[in-house]
Amino acid sequence: MPKNYLFCYLLVFLLVFSFQSSSADVVKPALIEISVKTDGTFSIELRASIEALLTGINARYKNTKESPNAEAYDKLRVMQSEQLRQAFADFEKEFLEQVSIYFDGEKTPFKITRVDIPEPGYTKVPRISTIIVEGEVPLTAKSLTWYYPARFGDNAVRVRQVDEVNEKWHWSAWQWLRNDQQSESFSLTEVFTQPSVLEIIQVYLVSGIEHILPKGLDHILFILGIFLLSIHLRPLLWQVTMFTIAHTITLGLSMNGIINLPANIVEPLIALSIAFIGLENIWSPVLHRSRLFIVFGFGLLHGMGFASVLSDFGMPENDFATALISFNIGVEIAQLTIIAVAWLIFGFGVRRHLDNDQQYRKWVVIPGSAIIAIIGLYWTWERIVI
Repeated sequence: MPKNYLFCYLLVFLLVFSFQSSSADVVKPALIEISVKTDGTFSIELRASIEALLTGINARYKNTKESPNAEAYDKLRVMQSEQLRQAFADFEKEFLEQVSIYFDGEKTPFKITRVDIPEPGYTKVPRISTIIVEGEVPLTAKSLTWYYPARFGDNAVRVRQVDEVNEKWHWSAWQWLRNDQQSESFSLTEVFTQPSVLEIIQVYLVSGIEHILPKGLDHILFILGIFLLSIHLRPLLWQVTMFTIAHTITLGLSMNGIINLPANIVEPLIALSIAFIGLENIWSPVLHRSRLFIVFGFGLLHGMGFASVLSDFGMPENDFATALISFNIGVEIAQLTIIAVAWLIFGFGVRRHLDNDQQYRKWVVIPGSAIIAIIGLYWTWERIVI
């Protein structure tokens, strides 16, 4: 076998690696909303995976199967809500000792007043529970700082100043906290200003990129499947454009509550779309115009998958369009990055070492598409049956 063909088998290796490393969940960062009220009290609404908290599965695990407590995690995720609530009860003391809120630099005590745990439902998607914590604000408090330990995972926090008498409130901007860092100080003496347009663009642009690179392995494989059938720029851009238009439509509709398909339908269909693209690459030696309509249809599905990312994080009411467009631009940047890297490796690197398009199809398109199809079919079965 010519040594140049080793490049082709590098693709096989990478896809097999993706297959092995994406058959489990990635735990989402916790979302924390702190409300400071004019009556001298505060409440914290913390949305997180209690199963992950109990088993110590945090951001260092890109795949829940990598954790030594993966088996315990899987057992917890199928528990009924009351059973999981009892399991969390024994953990509450440790949780309260690890999580901290500071007013003017002084740690302030609080207590858990309510824990809402959904029934397991579709267990392929991590269950998000809500923990309500309440306490009293010192009378002279001028600032607030939040700490959520890295052992519990990454988190995003924002603060709301609540004037219950006049029914007014003001939200701060989100702070994304990683690597065991404490939040920056939130002022309690001045009304929070609305985030600037540039701040909104930055937050949602980065979120869109990160949802694909490195977290969105299913979307990465879909884009690679689009790439493999044709390495020519114009048809590639047409397909990516149709995909982007489609997922923008359903993302916007989903975020506005106009459409809402459950995850147990959307996730298997997304996996099936990956398998279909791979199989079509094998069946069809050339790119047909119908491919654009197929990619558009599958883009509608992927948009509903994107909506699951933003549904917890939320969208700014006054700058909804800016946030939505920024998120989609981030997704587009990630998609174009995938195509650029794939083209450098295969379109430029491998293709120029092969004699003709037939050899490229034999050694790159068909084996790569076959592996994409196998992974997509496995994920479809896994998301329905396992």
